[in-house]
Parts: sequence; structure tokens; C-alpha cells
Amino acid sequence: QLTMSLNSSTLLNEENAQGAKRNPECLESLRQTPSSVEDNPLQQLQLASQEVLEKAKKSGRSKCPRCNSSRMFYCYTCFVPVETVPTKEIPTVKLPLKIDIIKHPNETDGKSTAVHAKLLAPDDVTIYKYPCIPEYEEKRHEIALIFPGPNSVSVKDIAFHLQKYTKKGVCASDDDCSREPVLKQAKIEPEEEKNPNEGISNSRSEGTRLKKIVFIDSTWNQTNKIITDERLQGLLQIELKTRKTCFWRHQKGKPDTYLSTIEAIYYFLVDYHQEILKESYKGQYDNLLFFFSFMYTLIKDAKCCAGKE
Repeated sequence: QLTMSLNSSTLLNEENAQGAKRNPECLESLRQTPSSVEDNPLQQLQLASQEVLEKAKKSGRSKCPRCNSSRMFYCYTCFVPVETVPTKEIPTVKLPLKIDIIKHPNETDGKSTAVHAKLLAPDDVTIYKYPCIPEYEEKRHEIALIFPGPNSVSVKDIAFHLQKYTKKGVCASDDDCSREPVLKQAKIEPEEEKNPNEGISNSRSEGTRLKKIVFIDSTWNQTNKIITDERLQGLLQIELKTRKTCFWRHQKGKPDTYLSTIEAIYYFLVDYHQEILKESYKGQYDNLLFFFSFMYTLIKDAKCCAGKE
């Protein structure tokens, strides 16, 4: 009981939460009573074994193999697991798209969930610290930005809007620019009207032209500096309106549909898989929440035992 109490406290301190006395009886109760779906909405995920995290929790902080800093589970500056969490025991996720995360310079590294994405999908995720932003202008017909706003569209409408971007003359290469605009070509193709299913096929094709998604990692009050950067202007914006956050540091005054970075990445990919790829979702990206779900339960239990819930 004491071990779990101390390690829960350690993680809470790393999350900049106030420590409090733990109730041993509450801890024992939590061990014996399974959480309901309502108490833990993440328990339906198809996750790899989290035994490695359980062991790391019991042993406490460990060194980062690169910078030697003392961390819990992973180093949030080097993007690698600590010594007590062997890399081979951490799941890896293959994503259908590349992901760029633009991190606000004032965002506290230890509080960001963006590093989860880099740890779990290292081949497909790149993290940049603002003002470092890649040049997207030449590729904006195949890139979208996840951000709520008056001009944001839903995931299912990506295909339609990417098609409009193409028609506006955003070209993948100089050769493409020398050709006749797509809109004019469409007018001289009589087969288009004869086959009503072709429009659906073309729409899906436009949707799968999407190759990269950009996320902003910042507190909501700090996003304005990044979202107004001229290098992000003109990108198709997408909003995830139907998901509710489980983040333990949800900001007061913001709607519960404002997600943490790793939640936004996960839910976007689930929607993309179903709405654009038109494939049934069978947990392919669930392990993106490998660390998030474990920390959610750990912190929720610790807060409960501190009498905060």
C-alpha cells in the first residue's frame, strides 16, 4: 500500500499537483473493486500489457539513458523510456499519416502528452518547438491542421475540402501546375455523370491524398500565437467535435470537447480510419493511449485516496 501511495504521489508531483495524505483503506478498496466504464472510460481500449509500467511504478523514478535525468516512465525531453521501462516492452503503432506537433515554447515538458505520440509512433511523429515550423505552403493540398474554429470542418468532410484545394491550383509539382485545372477537366468527362458511384470513389481518393496532420501542443490560452503564424495560414482546419476529454489537467472554462494532444491524435485517427479509409476500426491505434490510460487511472486513484473526489 505504501509503495503505491508514494509512487502515486510522485506522479502527481510531476504533474504539478499538490500532495496530500493517502488513505490506505481507500487504496486497498481500489485494488479490489474493478472500475466501471463510467469511472474509467478508457478501459475498453485494446492495449498491450501495462505490466512494465506497473513494475516501473513500484520501483519509482529512474534515469533517462540519454541525459541521466530522473523521470517516471519516460524522459519528456529526450523522448525515450527510462531505464526501468525497456523499449522492447513498449508497443509501437504504425500510423496511416505523418504527424507534426508544434509545441509552444512555454508549454511545460513534463505536463505535455505530445511525447506519448513520439514514444509510441516514433517513425511517424515529429515534434517541433515553436517558432520552428516546417514550410507547408507547397504541400497544403495534402496537409491539414487540427484546430477548432469558425472555418474548421469535420473529418468526414476532408475529401470534399481537399478537392477544393486542388481546384484552386495548389499543385504538388510544376508539372501539375502546367496542366489544365481539374475543374475544367471534369467538364469534358461524360462518364462522370453516368456512374453515380464514381463520385464516392473520387471523394475517397481525395481524402486519402491527405498525407500529414499538424497538431498544436499548448495550453488553450497560449494557442493564439501559433495559430496566427503566417506559415499555418491556408491549411485546411479540422475540428473534433464529438469526443470528450479524459485529461486530468482539463482547463477550467473550456468545453470538454477540447482534448489533450494525445487524445486529439488518437480520436482523429480513429475517425479518419472509419470516415476516409472506410475500414472498420479494430483497435489499430489504441496503443497511442498506452501511457495516457495508465496515468489516467493512477492519478484518478491517487486523487480519490486524497479525498479529492
